[in-house]
Amino acid sequence: MNSHAEDTSPQQSTGSLVIIGGALRMDNAGVWQRIVQQAGGKGAKIAVIPAAAGSPEKSGAFAVESLNQNGAQAFLIPLSVKHAQFKPEDIVSNAAWLDKLKDASGVYFTGGDQGRIIEALVRPDGSRTAMLDAIWALYQRGGVIAGSSAGAAIMSTTMFYDAKPVLPTLKLGVTDGKEIAAGLGFIGPDVFIDQHLIIRGRFARMLPVMLKKNYRLGLGVDENTAMVVNNQGEVEVIGYKGAILFDLSQATTDDKQKNFNISNARISYLDRGDRFNLRSKVLTPAADKLAGKLSQTQAYQSDQRFYPDILANTVLTDLMFHLMDGKQERAIGLAFGMDAQPELGFEFSFSKVAESQGYYSGASGAESYTVHSLRLDIRPVSMNLPLYK
Repeated sequence: MNSHAEDTSPQQSTGSLVIIGGALRMDNAGVWQRIVQQAGGKGAKIAVIPAAAGSPEKSGAFAVESLNQNGAQAFLIPLSVKHAQFKPEDIVSNAAWLDKLKDASGVYFTGGDQGRIIEALVRPDGSRTAMLDAIWALYQRGGVIAGSSAGAAIMSTTMFYDAKPVLPTLKLGVTDGKEIAAGLGFIGPDVFIDQHLIIRGRFARMLPVMLKKNYRLGLGVDENTAMVVNNQGEVEVIGYKGAILFDLSQATTDDKQKNFNISNARISYLDRGDRFNLRSKVLTPAADKLAGKLSQTQAYQSDQRFYPDILANTVLTDLMFHLMDGKQERAIGLAFGMDAQPELGFEFSFSKVAESQGYYSGASGAESYTVHSLRLDIRPVSMNLPLYK
């Protein structure tokens, strides 16, 4: 898919990934401790790279402190195009820093602007710097690569670069070198990664990228939440919330239609504790949900709902939970806005199919759902202006 990401795949690695959807709180011990655990446990040496951050000193210090509070021996590599003191080219080939990476078993990329990570670690011609080689070597010998927000975006071979908001992305599409660019590809060439997902309605912007770059699988993780990916392709969701999984292996688009459209996509919601195997595509719900498989005959919800803003915070998951635990077969959401093309909107149609399954648990004291394989169809629609009088 792109030059510097495709020559190494996770199958050749014994390492693991911890992909965090951004806004990781210091008190989310489950995620911080898991990074340390994946790096070998108490005393693990983890390099913190604040290359994405607007203020790398502050952002780097926060990550070092959070990791050390949870048992690591974390240290900062002052790699950043924004660093007041050091230039990236002086860091990426510095023998002392490269030796420290050889001795480490984890790397943590902070949030910020993912373009800065690429700028610092990849040469203008697309070749790897010595430091990026050292990070890959750490991963291949069994270490953990962790990253939050921008640090999650770099995990796939393609990443959002200078991204537009979600609705304009649907209307105008994405262009290589503008809205999207090459990532570092730690998860391999087959899975697209996005972050800040449910809280910012970003699930919809994944689809134009996946179609353009021929991804079948996409994973978008929510804030303060992480996906742990092992070298067997097993994904486990941990932290505060969950992740959205797209499977486009049966999806089609109508090329005669000039606006974005997709038919027969599959969308799933993986809750914390759930597991999904990227190779077998088998979903295993968290243990507390196994007894709570949802069935049509005992459906809890009976009202029909319509969702006028499918891109709003958590609306997507509310729709999925309500549909899966309800008597209706289909739910509709809209995306539209008063932007450059206010007359163009999109209808999102979610429906149950034979393989759709839902699971429920109230064990934590709050309702939690897992939803597997709803069908999603998106078509452009004409909005009447003004919308109301």
